Amino acid sequence: MEMLLWKEGLTGFDGAGDAGSNSTGRSRAGKNSWVRAMVGVFSFLVLFSPAAVSDAATPPGRPNVLFIAIDDLRPVLGCYGDEIVVTPNIDGLAAQGTVFQRAYCQQAVCSPSRMSLMTGRRPDTTEVWDLATHFRKALPGVITLPQHFKAHGYHCRSIGKIYHGGGAPAKDPPSWSEKPLYDIARDAKVRYATVENLRGEGLKRSATESADVPDGAYIDGMVCEAALAALTGLKKGGKPFFLAVGFRKPHLPFCAPRKYWDLYERAKIAPRASVEHPRGAPEVALRSWKELEGYSDIPNDGRIRDGKVAELRHGYYACVSYVDALVGRLLERLDNLGLRENTVICLWGDHGFHLGEQGLWAKANNYELSTRVPLILSVPGQKKLGKASEALVELVDLYPTLVEACGLGMPQGLEGTSFRPLLDEPGRSWKTAAFSQYPRAFEGNRHRGHSDIMGYAIRTPRHRYVEWREWQTRKVIARELYDHGEDPEEMRNVAGERSYAEILRWHGDIMAAGWRGARPEGADPVVPDAP
Repeated sequence: MEMLLWKEGLTGFDGAGDAGSNSTGRSRAGKNSWVRAMVGVFSFLVLFSPAAVSDAATPPGRPNVLFIAIDDLRPVLGCYGDEIVVTPNIDGLAAQGTVFQRAYCQQAVCSPSRMSLMTGRRPDTTEVWDLATHFRKALPGVITLPQHFKAHGYHCRSIGKIYHGGGAPAKDPPSWSEKPLYDIARDAKVRYATVENLRGEGLKRSATESADVPDGAYIDGMVCEAALAALTGLKKGGKPFFLAVGFRKPHLPFCAPRKYWDLYERAKIAPRASVEHPRGAPEVALRSWKELEGYSDIPNDGRIRDGKVAELRHGYYACVSYVDALVGRLLERLDNLGLRENTVICLWGDHGFHLGEQGLWAKANNYELSTRVPLILSVPGQKKLGKASEALVELVDLYPTLVEACGLGMPQGLEGTSFRPLLDEPGRSWKTAAFSQYPRAFEGNRHRGHSDIMGYAIRTPRHRYVEWREWQTRKVIARELYDHGEDPEEMRNVAGERSYAEILRWHGDIMAAGWRGARPEGADPVVPDAP
């Protein structure tokens, strides 16, 4: 049963001024609050009833979906032009689909990005800006991407990290046809394999590990084995399936079997392109997430010597190749089962990652290296194979894209745009901007909720523009503008330079118009949720 009655507050980044009318980003009159509550109760009862949770009947011929999520993966892949990395399997998938060269997440940290994608809503609508909040707190009746497929007769499974990897945000029973596997894996025994690290304490031991062990010694190898078995079982089941497989590498710690480290000579891995912070950037833009600090081999002050930097970058590449091998095993099983020709394959990263560039590590900022993601889509029947698209697309667009690719009805309330047309015409005109955001507290490295300041960012074909706004007053306290034509590494904030005044004004107008104003001509109209 398809339950699409819930009206969500469409407050998310339709111009930064839409968000934050009160402490939760939404304002409601008392009467509307009462109606909302009654609808919410009804939605909850229907949503969690046996009829809603059970799989519906499915028309024949619908394609399967293999939905591969890779944690912390920036576009360090051969199909994205990296000449050092060894990723033959993902590159092979790219040759059978479309590579999106300019894909961006909505917020560069795990849970907000993933929950935005999985609900088809932006962070100011999901109200998930941190790692502790579940999207159903703000949107109790929302129909998630797999839940929508389940309502159309698909058998939906989750193996590995799909939502957030710990606590309540990792769970969403209505999304799946059966209990997820390995959705939470906070045990050092599946993160580390060497005797030295297994004797340690806590989850943060060494930041890297090269162990002479098989792939299955780490959590991602276990996830792969479970997914292989699931594919065999789903083939026998005879129903179309939506199989979500979430790999945790190359997330820290950079632990991978030694054979993947041995693919690289450390001296041949390119050094970081920049070391210092961007000139003229505001302090609020440059704070570390402090993710790397705390590992036993990393100094608390974050000052990392060149040798350790090289080791960390080597470890990241090793982890990417490790995950590539696991992806290859999934694709091989699809082929062996005769499922490839009728399966949509979607591979995506939840956000990018800094490896010391711009003086930053990990994610949790609005820069290109943290917001740009790999995104590859292969759909049965697409007209162009092995092509790259330079169109600006967003992870929030994946929900409507997969729905259209599989011929399902489009649900209401989505805040993304299906880019299915780009699979047939990769070079066509598309969005004018992609939208990201990141919160900051007035002080400190981490935040809760929307916090005190919200940095709203847009990426246009040549520029990145950021407005840092106080949440309560909506006052702009800082601006950033980077010209990728002159400065592809984003090392010079030109927002205050007179020669960029007109470009700055133009980007301010795009920001004010919001994501609705950036949609391509001819796109289907945005359908709000039913009242």
